[in-house]
Amino acid sequence: MGEAAVAEKSGSINPASRAVGLNGVTIAFTVANGTYNAVEQASLSVADGEFVSIVGPTGCGKSTLLNAAAGLIAPAAGSVDVFGRTLTGLNHDAGYLFQSDALFPWKTAIDNVAIGLEIAGVDTAEAKRRAQEWLTRVGLGNFANRYPHMLSGGQRKRVGLAQVLIRDPKILLMDEPFGPLDAQTRQIMGNLLLDLWSADKKAVLFVTHDLEEAIALSDRVVIMSAGPASHIIGDWKVPIARPRDISEVKLEKGFHELHREIWNMLKAEVLKGYAQSGA
Repeated sequence: MGEAAVAEKSGSINPASRAVGLNGVTIAFTVANGTYNAVEQASLSVADGEFVSIVGPTGCGKSTLLNAAAGLIAPAAGSVDVFGRTLTGLNHDAGYLFQSDALFPWKTAIDNVAIGLEIAGVDTAEAKRRAQEWLTRVGLGNFANRYPHMLSGGQRKRVGLAQVLIRDPKILLMDEPFGPLDAQTRQIMGNLLLDLWSADKKAVLFVTHDLEEAIALSDRVVIMSAGPASHIIGDWKVPIARPRDISEVKLEKGFHELHREIWNMLKAEVLKGYAQSGA
């Protein structure tokens, strides 16, 4: 694949057509002996309707960059723009799916899904009607009245996905959403996500440690260096046709060629990360 597999530089996307733009973003934290630059001069563009995954060593700042796109962290330098507008607070165009469950344990599945609409002022009956529709879409139509502790890990993730998507965000920010799940459930959730995404092609920024998952899901895979001062060091286009089935796409020759090429770069960064952590 060679250079043909490497995407054009992120900045080459027309700013007017991109959903998220990270422009020379530096994110710093105050620590006991001064300032720690977690991310330094990171630039990335995600076009409207594009699925982009960020992969890198543990502690490299993937989630930090995602939090900047969500407006949860203000950059020390650089800027974030959303659909051409500079982001100065929370990103209200985005829905955020975290690694850990964000479900209220005292609420049923349908109430957990409906709550976002109710907070926005939607009538309770209408909110629950739409929540039931979303539970059906994620395969949990018969589980509406179950509490989180009565659901499996994969089922809770489905509720969480419905909880985010019911508000119809223009952008999905996903931080290791399937990380705690077993391999088989991750494949099922990945295929469900692709089915839902293909319906309206929202912009997706997806953080994962799993390179196979990133390639199987994405239009592009972005690699971050080991920290501190982590930055983007690689940006690959995934030349695999859609629609995709995750279990089947991993058998394709093109998948393995691309995985080998990206891993050649990522492996060195992973080893640096381990060395810096004293592992």
